[in-house]
Amino acid sequence: MDYIAISSLIFTLFRTAADITTFLLSSPQRFSAMLTRTASRCSTKLRAALRQPSLRVAKQQPQCRRFSMPTANATPGAQSAATSSAGMLSPFVSELDKIAPSFRINGSQIRVLQSPTEFYETLKDKIRNAERRIFLSTLYIGKSEKELITTLQEALRSKPNLKLSILTDALRGTREAPDPSCASLLAPLVEEFGPDRVEIRMYHTPNLTGFRKKHIPKRINEGWGLQHMKLYGFDDEIMMTGANLSNDYFSDRQDRYHLFSSRDITEYFSNLHDAVSSLSFRIDPSDAPSGFDMVWPKDNAAPSPLEDHKQFVRESTGLLAGLISPKTAPLTANDSTPLEKRDTSVYMLAQFSQLLSPDTSTELPAITHILSTLAAPQYSKSSWTFTAGYFNPAPSLTKLLLSTASQNNTVITASPYANGFYKSPGVSGLLPDAYTLLARRFVRAVHEKKLDASTVMKEWRKGTVGEPGAWTYHAKGLWVTLPDNNGPSISLIGSSNYTKRSYSLDLEANALIVTENESLKKQLANEQNWLQENTTVVTREDYAKTERRVGLKVRIAMLIVRLVGGAL
Repeated sequence: MDYIAISSLIFTLFRTAADITTFLLSSPQRFSAMLTRTASRCSTKLRAALRQPSLRVAKQQPQCRRFSMPTANATPGAQSAATSSAGMLSPFVSELDKIAPSFRINGSQIRVLQSPTEFYETLKDKIRNAERRIFLSTLYIGKSEKELITTLQEALRSKPNLKLSILTDALRGTREAPDPSCASLLAPLVEEFGPDRVEIRMYHTPNLTGFRKKHIPKRINEGWGLQHMKLYGFDDEIMMTGANLSNDYFSDRQDRYHLFSSRDITEYFSNLHDAVSSLSFRIDPSDAPSGFDMVWPKDNAAPSPLEDHKQFVRESTGLLAGLISPKTAPLTANDSTPLEKRDTSVYMLAQFSQLLSPDTSTELPAITHILSTLAAPQYSKSSWTFTAGYFNPAPSLTKLLLSTASQNNTVITASPYANGFYKSPGVSGLLPDAYTLLARRFVRAVHEKKLDASTVMKEWRKGTVGEPGAWTYHAKGLWVTLPDNNGPSISLIGSSNYTKRSYSLDLEANALIVTENESLKKQLANEQNWLQENTTVVTREDYAKTERRVGLKVRIAMLIVRLVGGAL
């Protein structure tokens, strides 16, 4: 059983044994019908709609020549280093410019945060100081996040011109209803401040309709696709991260966090947020037991996915395809940074596979290009670091990671003891061992390709889940350091887990940084270093130890996920 065939749905499909037992055992005929219907749904090809995005478009300011030669008054050593760096970056940017829209900024406009606490305090500070707008795209907001809601309320009360827009996933956001949920937590904001100032939207996948929508249990139904973007915008700044908005991400769940101080980049992602919001349900306050109503506004950009999912995809394609294309994206030109000081490109990447027909998503093509380029002989002295809390990269990425010419490469993943499912009840408790099995197979592949000297696997651990002071690991991303450089020139930050699921089911948004700014390179190098402070190298010998062996239950769970997940 090849590990790259397993779906990343392993962590959403099997949260509890009761969910599976109830569904499979009580409804075997429904389960069989579900697989048949699911497997056949991809046979229909949808034509793209002609609708153009009704978003703010400004004439793009001419960009300075990318990665130009150093100035004449630079020292010979500096000229040589800059020339080498510029030459090495050119093969990357020449193709990236064709893949995704981008802006040129100065590297000082990016700040790399380190800890969950710093993330949360910065988040609250930016909310308090916002004057015009706050937009938050996330998978969910924890149903008990009273302090965050209070911070939003205080900002809205003190600033009458401030507007708030929140986008979450509908399945995750209403999972507990009619008990307290994300939706019931947010609805009172609309009631207090009115729909002109506060808008709550929840995206619903078009993959879960009809029979599946009616009969597939909660939690398991999230396996058909989610709104997974993490975009936290405040006036003219935006934070890109993989963290959701709940207590563990604010305290003891390690992720990555980059703050971009750029009106243009923020405006772009605000447009992306608005576009997906116009394809989502609106949450209104209600006297119903749940505390909210989920309404499909008549002025949305498409019909409800629950009523006409095919037309929904057609209209979504017409709206989103132009927004993410480098040829037609609405790019503003508000940055006052002098052209000659713009030493950093930021590519805005989106993976909207379930909403685009044909699929013109940009994240997978961009990362594919980066790793493919690293296979060239001139990058033999480069290095990369790849991290994913749930280690299960898409098959194509696994192949590319093992095909680069780079040396001193590192993969960071969560130790079983830093996995949020460690010792969870039911089938979900098997997941840490399942990810261990996937990591072991990757290490074996490294050995088979004779890459042991160039590529290592490291496990991140800070205590043991369930014990006082323990942390979990959720960071994901990629860093590339070019030959003769002291820090990464390329880094990818955002919501994606880089899995098969990310490239077929979920909505993802990411920022790809390509820089010559030495201070920013130092920040990125420091980020790599502190993420490895709690890591240990694991080898084939480690995975062969008795305590690392994976039992039959884990293999059966993986087989079930392969069968079910493969049909999704």
